[in-house]
Amino acid sequence: MGAIPVQRETVTRASDALAHPQDAPPRAQDAPALPPSAPAHGSPLGTAPAQHTVSPAETRALLPGSPLSPATARTLVRTVLTEWASSGLPGADRIQERQIQDAVLAVSELVTNAVVHAGTDVRLTCRLEPDTGALVVEVLDHHPSRAPRDTEAEGPYDATEHGRGLRLVARLAESWGVTYRTGSKTVWARLPPEDQAGDAHGPRPHGREHAPDGGLRVAEILAPEPPPSAPPDTAGEHPHRGERERDWLDRGALSFLAEASDLLAGQLDENLVAALAGQLIVPRLADWCAVWLADEVAGRWGHGGPGESGPVDGTGPRLARVWHASENHIEDLRRVLEKEPPLPADDHRTGPVAHPWPGAALGARGTRGTALAYRLVAGGRPLGTLVIGRAGVTSLPDEITGLVEDLARRVALAIGAARQYARQATISRVLQRGLLPGAVAEIPGVASALVYEPCDKGGPSGDFYDLFPAGDGRWCFAIGDVQGKGPEAAVVIGIARPWLRLLAREGYRVADVLDRLNQLLLDDATEAADAAARALVGPIAPGDGPQTRFLSLLYGELTPFDGGVRCTLASAGHPLPLLLGADGEVHTAAQPQTLLGVFEDATYTSETFEVRSGETLLCVTDGVTERRSGSRQFDDGDGLATALAGCAGLNADLIAERIRKLVHEFGGRPPEDDLALLVLQAE
Repeated sequence: MGAIPVQRETVTRASDALAHPQDAPPRAQDAPALPPSAPAHGSPLGTAPAQHTVSPAETRALLPGSPLSPATARTLVRTVLTEWASSGLPGADRIQERQIQDAVLAVSELVTNAVVHAGTDVRLTCRLEPDTGALVVEVLDHHPSRAPRDTEAEGPYDATEHGRGLRLVARLAESWGVTYRTGSKTVWARLPPEDQAGDAHGPRPHGREHAPDGGLRVAEILAPEPPPSAPPDTAGEHPHRGERERDWLDRGALSFLAEASDLLAGQLDENLVAALAGQLIVPRLADWCAVWLADEVAGRWGHGGPGESGPVDGTGPRLARVWHASENHIEDLRRVLEKEPPLPADDHRTGPVAHPWPGAALGARGTRGTALAYRLVAGGRPLGTLVIGRAGVTSLPDEITGLVEDLARRVALAIGAARQYARQATISRVLQRGLLPGAVAEIPGVASALVYEPCDKGGPSGDFYDLFPAGDGRWCFAIGDVQGKGPEAAVVIGIARPWLRLLAREGYRVADVLDRLNQLLLDDATEAADAAARALVGPIAPGDGPQTRFLSLLYGELTPFDGGVRCTLASAGHPLPLLLGADGEVHTAAQPQTLLGVFEDATYTSETFEVRSGETLLCVTDGVTERRSGSRQFDDGDGLATALAGCAGLNADLIAERIRKLVHEFGGRPPEDDLALLVLQAE
C-alpha cells in the first residue's frame, strides 16, 4: 500500500504565521454555545488556549480521513518536534523527549477521533510558543455536528478498537478544548514543557525517567511495567500493578497498539516478529510470553538462538521465542514449554483459552499464576499460538486480555506478511538463478570480469548477461536489459537467453540472431508476459490490453587468434560498448540501433573489429550510464569513457571493481536501478 498523501506546510517566521488569518488558533469568542447533548469533559468546550506571542515555528498538514492517518500524523509530529529541538528557534531549547512523546500521543488520539467519528479530511496544526516553550496541537475536521468522543461509558474492547477518547488528552494537556466554526470543528490541546508538566496534574505516569532507545521507544513508555520502587510480593506480583494498569489503560492503550502495529508491519522475518511480540508484552502486560509458529517452516532450521527452539523433523509447532522478565528463567521456561505445546483448536477463534501453568520453571515466586493462549490466525489460516503468563494471580483483567488479543491479531498479520514475503523471495531467487548462467565460460587468451547487482533483492532483475561457447572456436557474450522488472521481465529473459544460445550454436551470424530474436519477442513474449502478470497479480482491467516488453541487448561473438581476439557485435537500443586501447584512448565500438520487440520490419547490422593484447572491451547496462546524482547522470559529458580511460594499465578484475566503485560513489544514495557490467580484456 502506498504512503498516505500529506500536504505539509511549515511556517518559520512570525510574518508567515500571520499571513493566514483563517488558520489562526481558535478563540473563545469564535465558539458557539455547547449543544445540550455534548458530553462534559475536563475542560469546557469552546474555551481556547491562552494567547501568547505568535510562534516562529509552526507546521500544518492536511491528512485524508483514512485509518492510516494517525500513524502518519505521529510520524510527522515526532519528526517536526525533533527538528525544532535542535533548531535554535525561540522556546525550542525547552523541548524535551517527554514533551515530544506527549504531543505524539495527543495527536494520535485527536486524529483517530477525527477519522473514526467524522470521516472527513483532517487538518493537523502544531506550533511552538516561543515565550513558554509550550506546544499547541490542533486537529480540525469538517463534521461539526459530532462532539468529540469520550469513552467513559464504553467497555475495553470498544476502546481498543477506536481509542480512549479525550480522557488521555485531558490527562496529558495543561488545557484543552473544542472550537466550533461553520462547517468545521477544531479540538486543541496545550502541552507544557517538561519543567511545567507536573504543576497541573502532579507526577506524570511514565514508566521510566528516560525514553528507551530503538524501535520500542514509545512502546516502552506507553505500556505499564512494575515500578522499580515496589518489589514483588511472595507470589511474584507487584502490589501497585493493577493501579498502574488502570492508569495506563485510560492513558495510552490505543497509542501503544498503534505504535506496535507500525513496528510489526515493517518486519519481513517471522522470527523477528515473534521476538518483537515478546518484547512488547514482557514485562508490561505479562511476566513471560512464548510464541509457537505452525509447521509451515518447521524442520528447515534448527535452534535460532537464545530463547528459540524447534523440532528438526518438521512435525508439530515450533517454539520460536520465549521471553521472561528475568532472563535467568528463559531457558528453564523454554524446556518446560517445549514439553507442553498448545493443542490445536478445532476452530480459528483468537480469544484467550487457559494454558497449563509452568510453575516448575519459575522458581519459588512463580509456583502459581495464570497463563492464557491466543491463536494467531491471519487470512483464515492458523499461523501459531501466543501464550502469556502472569505470576501470583488467578485471572487477568478483561482490559489486559482484550488488549493482548488485539495485539495478537497484529502479530498474526505481521507473521502472515513475513511468510508471504519469504515465499515470494524464495520463488524470486529460484527464478533469478534460472535466468542467469550457472557459470561464465573461460575464453582462451581473454580475461573476463563481471559485476551484477540487482536493485531489488526480493524480485527478478530486468538485467541479464551470458558468456558461453558456441562451437567452432567461437564464444558469444550478451548483456541486456528488459523494460521493467518482476515476472514480466523474467518471462522475456527466459525466452531471450535460451534462444540466443540456440541460434548461436546453430551458426547464425550476429545480425541474424538479433533479427530472429526481434521477431520472436513480437510474436510470443507479449502474450507470455501478460499471462504471467495475470497469474501473479490478478486479472487485467478491461481496456488495458497486452503490454509489449522491450529489450535492449548488446550481443557479440569472439574468435581468439594469436595476439588478440576478433569481435563481431551489434547493439540493439543498448548503451554502446567502449574499447580501451593500450595507449589509454577510448572510443565506442558499435553503432546505435533500435530496441528489440518494437518494429516488425527492423533489420540489424553488426561491426567486426580486433581487440589486441592489452586492449579492453567494456559493456554495461543503463544502470551504469544513467546512475543519477541530482539532475546529473554518470555518463553526462562522456563520464563513462573518462572513467574507463582512468583504468589504463589495470587488469579486467580491477577495471570492473573501479567502475563499480565510481558508479556507487557518484550518487549520495544507493543505486535505484539494476547494475551490470562485463569486462573483456585480450591478454
